[in-house]
Amino acid sequence: MAEARAFGPFERAVAARYLLARKGERFVSVIAGFSLVGIALGVGTLIVVLSVMGGFRQELLGRILGLNGHLGVTAVQGTLTDYDALAARIRALPQVAQAAPVVEGQVLLTTDAGASAGGLVRGIAPEELRARGIIADNIEAGSLAQFGGEDAIVIGTGLARTLDIGVGDRLTVVSPQGRVTVFGTVPRLRAYRVVALFEVGMQEYDSGFVFLPLPAAQLFFQMPRAASQIEVHLRNAGDSAAAAAAIRQALSDRAIRIADWQDANSSFFALVQVQRNVMFLILTLIILVAAFNIVSSLTMLVKDKGRDIAILRTMGAGRGAILRIFLLCGAAVGGVGTLAGFGLGLLFCANIESIRQGLMRVTGTTVFDPNVYFLTRIPAVVDPLEVAQVVGLGLLLSLLATLLPSWRAARLDPVEALRDE
Repeated sequence: MAEARAFGPFERAVAARYLLARKGERFVSVIAGFSLVGIALGVGTLIVVLSVMGGFRQELLGRILGLNGHLGVTAVQGTLTDYDALAARIRALPQVAQAAPVVEGQVLLTTDAGASAGGLVRGIAPEELRARGIIADNIEAGSLAQFGGEDAIVIGTGLARTLDIGVGDRLTVVSPQGRVTVFGTVPRLRAYRVVALFEVGMQEYDSGFVFLPLPAAQLFFQMPRAASQIEVHLRNAGDSAAAAAAIRQALSDRAIRIADWQDANSSFFALVQVQRNVMFLILTLIILVAAFNIVSSLTMLVKDKGRDIAILRTMGAGRGAILRIFLLCGAAVGGVGTLAGFGLGLLFCANIESIRQGLMRVTGTTVFDPNVYFLTRIPAVVDPLEVAQVVGLGLLLSLLATLLPSWRAARLDPVEALRDE
């Protein structure tokens, strides 16, 4: 009956005794401690990296799609002259949440003080910009209530810092496509009053995008009653292929081209996914190395406890009991290490931005440069499924590492062990 009972009081007591080192046995305990720390660091680091990579992808996706839309509808040739009617037909589709005509163009932005920077002008109807949460919910100064007419412009905080301007200042927009006169080509330019500053948290947008009311942009780019494209925001980003097919069918009488966000950003997000997979593989190897340390520590423990094993066998302990004792030893090290890494990883993810700020204050260097990583803060989104997979991986590798030494301990011949002693 004792043999059939799994991990009974006897096995637990002996396993606990073996894990608590006495004088002269500390070397084995130190190796087990290093194994525990290695598994904890591997599991914790893997949780942090997967959470940051997932958050990085989610934040970028939200900002890119929030500002650019899921689909872009353009004319095969020229511009869209009947954009209001086309946008209304697109909005009628069940997959579509918003469809906004846009006038777009690259420009040079200058100030009276002589500062200059390149930028992308987007002309959009004032009510459409106010309905776009990524801008309307991130106004740092000024108000979108003043966005209208032919004299207003909205810029990002990064661009405002670069040009050293604020709300109420004048910003001159220069188009590379000038006016042709008898004296040659004269650059087309006009000054606008800054009415609001936005900060979406993505350096590329905060430093390079400016918004004009749609009529003002049409006048500046000499596109009367026309739009460059219609930006379409969907209710579900995953429905882009079905929505594109529905738009083509709804606008079958027009020669249009539809750009999908997945096609436009496929290489970028594929790179993020590749980096995530590589980091997962590398950090899994850390856990695997720590698991091999469990093999080493248990092997040495079995060798060190050969006489004890022989005595236990002669007193009536079966091979199953010996196997369970050493399985418990290894499982305790792996389980505690995995749970410690689980807690460490979640704690780090919950305070990752505070940790970044603290490192910047202590070292005086820039950690997570927004000019390199696009975002102004480190995102961390904990996926419960991914965390469960990491914890399961840590426990599985720890358990597998205990099998061989435990099996060798159970197969140890008592007579040979006592003779060797």
